[in-house]
Amino acid sequence: MKIHFIPLGFLLLAGACHNKEAKHSKIQTDIIPVQVMSLSQEATRQPIYASGQFTTDDETNLSFKNGGIISRIYVQEGDAVRRGQLIASLHLTEINAQVSQSDLALQKAQRDYERARNLYKDSVATLEQMQNAQTALDIARQQQNAVKFNQGYSEIRATSDGYVLRKYANEGQVVGPGTPVVMINGAGKGSWLLKAGVSDQQWAAIQVGDKAVVATDALPGTTINAVVFKKPEGIDASGTFVIQLKLQDQPKILASGLFGKATITPSRAVNAWRIPYDALLDGDQHEGYVFITNDNKTATKVKVTLGSVENGAVLVTGGLEHAQSLIVSGNAYLDDKSPITIQNTGKP
Repeated sequence: MKIHFIPLGFLLLAGACHNKEAKHSKIQTDIIPVQVMSLSQEATRQPIYASGQFTTDDETNLSFKNGGIISRIYVQEGDAVRRGQLIASLHLTEINAQVSQSDLALQKAQRDYERARNLYKDSVATLEQMQNAQTALDIARQQQNAVKFNQGYSEIRATSDGYVLRKYANEGQVVGPGTPVVMINGAGKGSWLLKAGVSDQQWAAIQVGDKAVVATDALPGTTINAVVFKKPEGIDASGTFVIQLKLQDQPKILASGLFGKATITPSRAVNAWRIPYDALLDGDQHEGYVFITNDNKTATKVKVTLGSVENGAVLVTGGLEHAQSLIVSGNAYLDDKSPITIQNTGKP
């Protein structure tokens, strides 16, 4: 019986080709057929939805003028305070030593001046020497005033009746000049504001004085009229534009930091995209997700800001600025970065 040997290299090559074909076949089966539509904007005056936190217009960060070690903090977050109440103090060893030094320096300058004046009267000292002594005395007095001023600001006192909203430091902590230690606000004296983040296009549409309606879970079933109070000229640390809405009715049960939602009626038209309702995924009242493609080969999931719903179409006010085509069919089978094949182009 004749035995035929198959070279090992041939077997490896055949196995590699088989694996490659299987992998290629798997990739082919994972490509999902979709339908797309081109995107274009239209000018519309739709309500703008935004959310943020309540605050007041008299929130104040209190700090020491001079750096040092915190000796005591006499309040906790949520405590009510009265105007002039002692809130925190520094260890005074160093500042008290500076005050003592300034006292001694002033006493010496006073003696030097008295001596120079008497010598000038006896024609022993010159007028210039007496004037120099007078100048040194004046400087010593000013230095003492500065040191005692700093001593007076080595403690923090409440600037008005109100509540402690934040405590940023603790006893024994070393703080620098101007480092916030506590935040307070007025006891119902300041106006309530809602600070809400908006997108670039929403910022462009919103004007100071635009009317809005605000709601919060703390007041279920209640809406509060508001107006756009301030419109920023730059983004904040979070990378968004934060507008301020002033409540026209001032409810007494609000608290700083509560979450609120606003519906703003802009006085200027905003550009929006009108998309089929079926293209929207995981949508709620204000936000949702859609799939787009910029290369007709890969699907990308993006978050969008929603306007209103009209006749089975949804107005999108933000999130599609850099999108070329919207996937309107087959999106239920997609994940972010899924490979796709286009079955049609244009509007379905």
